[in-house]
Amino acid sequence: MRSVNGHPMEDLVVSLPGQPKVDFRQFSGYIDVNLKTGKSLFYYFVEAEGDADKKPLTLWLNGGPGCSSMGGGAFTELGPFFPRGDGRGLRRNPKSWNKASNLLFVESPAGVGWSYSNTTSDYITGDATTASDMHLFLMGWYEKFPEFKTRDLFLTGESYAGHYIPQLANVLLDHNKYSTDFKFKIKGLAIGNPLLHLDRDIPATYEFFWSHGMISDEIGLKIMSECNFDDYVLGSPHNVSDSCNQAISKANEIVGNYIDNYDVILDVCYPSIVEQELRLRKMATKISVGVDVCMSYERRLYFNLPEVQHALHANRTGLHYNWTMCSNILDYNDSDGNINILPILKRIIQHHIPVWIFSGDQDSVVPLLGSRTLVRELAQDLNFKITLPYSAWYHKAQVGGWVTEYGNLLTFATVRGAAHMVPYSQPSRALHLFRSFVSGRRLPITNSVEE
Repeated sequence: MRSVNGHPMEDLVVSLPGQPKVDFRQFSGYIDVNLKTGKSLFYYFVEAEGDADKKPLTLWLNGGPGCSSMGGGAFTELGPFFPRGDGRGLRRNPKSWNKASNLLFVESPAGVGWSYSNTTSDYITGDATTASDMHLFLMGWYEKFPEFKTRDLFLTGESYAGHYIPQLANVLLDHNKYSTDFKFKIKGLAIGNPLLHLDRDIPATYEFFWSHGMISDEIGLKIMSECNFDDYVLGSPHNVSDSCNQAISKANEIVGNYIDNYDVILDVCYPSIVEQELRLRKMATKISVGVDVCMSYERRLYFNLPEVQHALHANRTGLHYNWTMCSNILDYNDSDGNINILPILKRIIQHHIPVWIFSGDQDSVVPLLGSRTLVRELAQDLNFKITLPYSAWYHKAQVGGWVTEYGNLLTFATVRGAAHMVPYSQPSRALHLFRSFVSGRRLPITNSVEE
């Protein structure tokens, strides 16, 4: 394997089609995690912009389960590029997180995006296998990029990565416990709008609808009084009563199909119109509150261009299906969604690893109402005192959100005006939050205008 400065040259991305010029390098390719079954995970690595050799490594995982970190984190949220409106080129993301860290995105588990297995039974999977495979992936990736073995590692993600990231950290802590050689330098976890405990996260959705005027008092009160979410199973609400199911169905009907549940203040994109414009090579960008709400369709067209896949060293086996944001072939264990993640976070924090939970406050899918309560309950379980009272935090002389901290190790922060995908909808505030996280600083709770 040829390398320069410890980096594998065969994985170097010389330039992506339609890419603006940049002064940092990109790498992408595959790490085999099971040679016997032919299981391999696809990665995309972006060096930090400026002083890359002095900055940490941040892993980002999207959730789903079964959704792509390439399509989400890398090319819609916090990576250096976004697809252009015509879906055939790229534009710079001026608020990319590679301003503060080297970034690693992985399509995980196998069956997501360009990650694959030669054994179809590998697509029947769940949380434990996903965490184990990511451990094997990181071991293989560090062999390709050995200089990062001594670099600080931050583990980040969103949504179902509320399962992926803590369970991966748990496996890495076990590795560190028993390894007599290399140990992972885990310096912190940060997860946005994370699924942590269904019993609290599911009712929070209907509390959000109710508090935002999206359903009536009558329906909201009925759900709160009739529904016992203790036995709720992800994707299968059949463990609750008929009257609860009827109230939930009515609430969903009232909210309707023309609201983006991941960001209730954004307009929706109309796929049929966008796809027609993309075929005609027109600019399909639809802007709502400063956000391109049709980016997902532009991204899908770009990733399925043969020249893009060639430049990324992707799709090396000629998969029989197109790249999609969320997998159509994965059979993920629904019951794993019921796992209570709080005891795992407790163990991580007891290893003196800081944990940040952040929530875009316009998300009704995993709303801040549930996450805030779960963080407080975790703090109580740890016997942590409040070390930063609930306060507004500031960015560019405006309120960026609200923040509280427990025991100097557990932080909960909201991001004002942000969606489920926080960096997508509030890129400047998200970058400010990320910079604070990786530098070990609290979010600023005084307004610079007043100073």
